[in-house]
Amino acid sequence: METRRDERIQKLILALKRTDKLHLKDAALLLGVSEMTIRRDLSEPSSSVVLLGGYIVSDPKSLAGHYFVSDQHGQNATKKQRLAQAAASLISENDTVFFDCGTTIPYIVDALPDDLPFTAVCCAMNTFLALKEKPACNVILSGGEFHADNALFTPVGAHSILDDLCPTLAFISAAGIDKDQGATCYNLNELAMKHHAMLRSRRCILVADSSKFGKVLPARIGELHRFDLLVSDSAPEKTLAAWLTQLPLPLRLPDSV
Repeated sequence: METRRDERIQKLILALKRTDKLHLKDAALLLGVSEMTIRRDLSEPSSSVVLLGGYIVSDPKSLAGHYFVSDQHGQNATKKQRLAQAAASLISENDTVFFDCGTTIPYIVDALPDDLPFTAVCCAMNTFLALKEKPACNVILSGGEFHADNALFTPVGAHSILDDLCPTLAFISAAGIDKDQGATCYNLNELAMKHHAMLRSRRCILVADSSKFGKVLPARIGELHRFDLLVSDSAPEKTLAAWLTQLPLPLRLPDSV
């Protein structure tokens, strides 16, 4: 028997056939329910639409891939929020900042004051959707081919927007931090933008919550000594902590740690 939730989901599916995304507020008006009701609908399993950065989109799991932003967004949310507080304090007025892809980065954006003037360069849809909500931010989105699994745009052709910019900071997101393999991530298509940003930026900030310590993923971002700072929510175990000290790679943690 079809429930009211099922009926609402079907209406959203039909709406998304006419557009690529639907803002949560517009969806609430369309269905005549509260935004919280829609959030609850989409938090339950077996939904073919997902909430991504305040927008409702078709679930990208129907496409090929092995990492999905929709899966990872809520994982380790408390750790990411703590990390974000430590990372956001690194940004000063009028900085130009590169924000990487991944689900940790929007937490950093959310932690920034709304009245902080800065320029943001990004390459992922979920990061862009968070940045556009910051009224004092000038946002530059690097375009190209869109990859739905990790919400990433990769440049088409030899030119990249980073060729014309010199960011003050680059926040590089990693899904694995290991003494021997360095910083790693899920997808090979992320590496070109990460490496380009690391080359062009004055300071490279590696961001990874503590659940990533000791993990190794298929795509290698680089050795840990290539970064100027590691930001996390808590310290790693003793062996990795000692290795970071020897590099040296400073570790920045939330004030309460």
